[in-house]
Amino acid sequence: MMHQAPFWQLVLSTPVVLWAGFPFFQKGFKSFQTRNWDMFTLISIGTGAAYLFSLAALFFPEFFPTDYRLENGSLPVYFEAAAVITTLVLLGQVLEMKSKQKTSQSIEKLMELTPPMATIIRNDGTEDRVSLGEVQVGDHLRVRPGEKIPTDGTLLEGAGSLDESMLSGETMLMERGPNERLLGGTLLTDGSFVMRADHVGKDTLISRIIAHVQEAQNSKAPISRLADRVASIFVPSVVSIGVLAGVLWLWLGPQPSLPYAVLSFVSVLIIACPCALGLATPVSITVAMGKGALEGILTRDAAALERFQKVDVLITDKTGTLTEGRPELVSIHGDESSSTFHHFSSLASQSEHPLAKALAQAARKKENASFLSVSDFSSKPGQGIRGVIQDQSLLLGSLDLLKKHQVSKLPTPSELKAWAQGGKNMVLGAINSEFKSAFMFADVIKETSSHAIQSLREQGVEIFMATGDRKETAEEVGKQLGITEIHFECRPEDKYKLVKDLQAKGHIVAMAGDGTNDAPALAQADVGIAMGQGTDIAMETAPITLIRGDLAAIAKAQKLSHLTLKNIRQNLFFAFIYNGIGIPIAAGVLYPWFGILLHPMLASIAMSLSSVSVISNALRLRRIHL
Repeated sequence: MMHQAPFWQLVLSTPVVLWAGFPFFQKGFKSFQTRNWDMFTLISIGTGAAYLFSLAALFFPEFFPTDYRLENGSLPVYFEAAAVITTLVLLGQVLEMKSKQKTSQSIEKLMELTPPMATIIRNDGTEDRVSLGEVQVGDHLRVRPGEKIPTDGTLLEGAGSLDESMLSGETMLMERGPNERLLGGTLLTDGSFVMRADHVGKDTLISRIIAHVQEAQNSKAPISRLADRVASIFVPSVVSIGVLAGVLWLWLGPQPSLPYAVLSFVSVLIIACPCALGLATPVSITVAMGKGALEGILTRDAAALERFQKVDVLITDKTGTLTEGRPELVSIHGDESSSTFHHFSSLASQSEHPLAKALAQAARKKENASFLSVSDFSSKPGQGIRGVIQDQSLLLGSLDLLKKHQVSKLPTPSELKAWAQGGKNMVLGAINSEFKSAFMFADVIKETSSHAIQSLREQGVEIFMATGDRKETAEEVGKQLGITEIHFECRPEDKYKLVKDLQAKGHIVAMAGDGTNDAPALAQADVGIAMGQGTDIAMETAPITLIRGDLAAIAKAQKLSHLTLKNIRQNLFFAFIYNGIGIPIAAGVLYPWFGILLHPMLASIAMSLSSVSVISNALRLRRIHL
């Protein structure tokens, strides 16, 4: 009489093993054809043998010798083992697909940077809204406040303040005037102008960034997983042992020898079923990702952890990575009185310009007082702002703005040069047409950057800085942090090329950045690291994200990588110790001397202990100190 429990196991496991797991059997069959043994070979053999053995035990019990029966007279079945292994592998495949989906999303977000429409100026002076695909080289386009630049080109008439952070990574607004270069996808925050389209379609900077990201992701060789490398040796060994055991039982075994031969062959394959092996890598990776998340390290690509421990060069962006990523008031020259500062900060509070915001923020921290009322406020894009406070006329902006308003007592060129040393940004202020103060701004270095760089150097990692910022600013930051390898005014393709050149020299390269301009380099690098406060494109291109944008977390991530790989190797050891002991017993090596065949209950216990050992070892990663 058929027992009910095995029957329901058959019903429930069949769709999992034969339908959901069918692709694994296809890949396993292909691996036999090509002789490229991998995890799928092992999975297809193990699950197939377990399922077919259980099927025969359920419907043809009379074929089996009594030595293989349980105490209640029934035969063991392994439907649940086959279903569990299939489910575990499917889970890994789903996680891998989600990772690839993130890659596609990063490309889509890059494409979204360019607006779908543009305002074209016809030869007769009329203006039409057309799709971006209709814009041709040489066309004149109108761009208004709040709009994105439709394509790369040259500014012809007007002026404006542009937010180019999505491409350059630099947070300062760029003031653009006639004959200056414009980049498609950047945002016009203030002003209005007419531009000429110089590059369209695949020739624009955004299109080249997309091409570099796709090239980097498509050319990256698949990571040779440790389990696959082991499987390439283990699979043919298991099959050979099974065949040899079957032949020896057929030749030397008791009569009827054929059932014993078949059972020994199948038992070897079942005992080698990769349950613990299937857990060895994903459990460690899952625990390590959880531990990393607690430390502010988000990892969405398990292979990145494997690569990280081998990194010997770190290329880091400046803005938002080494520095805070926003301008801060660092010094005042001229009139530093509280009253004058209060007047200028009150005027600055009316503007959306990053430098004006930084001045107002400094006032809030310094004085903790409300701002004065401003009347007749006006803003001139690319030059500065003006307004009236308590019947006094105030100007705040560039040297050109103050000269146009015939401001007296202006600083000398040598004074201006000395104040701006180190790449600082300068804003000049005048009251009633008389110069009063010069405010100096800089993107200050994060407190943790210096210690993080020192820690990475102690681990044998060489530090490079690659930034889109000016030479003076980059060198000042490099000087403070002791970085000698400095690449300044880098375009996206320059950072991408730097990564490729270092890789060509045999280096394992990590790239840390936070901007869209970093996306190609992040994709090409062996390990891409995005800062948590950066753009979505950077975070979706890079396999590792530092939530707090703290460079010190990179040193922790490398240590976590080393410990995780060590833990995986330990897990594989536990998995194969079980197989190393169980396979010879399954083959019947003890039978001639002790009359012992592998009891199904013993196999079940051994399989459970192996899995418990792997899980327990992986959980130790939760207690490590980074």
